[in-house]
Amino acid sequence: MSAEDDVKWVEVATLDDIWEGDVLDAEVDGEEVLIVHLPGGELRCFQGMCPHQEILLADGQIDFETGVITCSAHEWQFSMDDGRGLNPKDCRLFQYQVKKEGETVLVGVPLDGRLRRLRHRAQQDA
Repeated sequence: MSAEDDVKWVEVATLDDIWEGDVLDAEVDGEEVLIVHLPGGELRCFQGMCPHQEILLADGQIDFETGVITCSAHEWQFSMDDGRGLNPKDCRLFQYQVKKEGETVLVGVPLDGRLRRLRHRAQQDA
């Protein structure tokens, strides 16, 4: 079974809703997500709430030049590459699968029933 078989694909937006160099926050399957449209066209999708105190990351600073997402509350920082914690390093953002079908942006919601916003510890990498 492939990783794509383990998710439910949810239509979230169109490319007109999120241009390159922009972010979009949305609710997907009851949870906040943050979609990042990198310059060059690649899309990334992460949990939309900071794992520290569940502050909406879309309200923070999104710096495409450095590739860093910074929470507005306590300045926790995460990499746009893979959601790993930069400050502090012992946490990370859950990263969703994301794909384009034509002009439509879809997010892959895991079918295991766990809340994504609670999967923030770095040990999930092990």
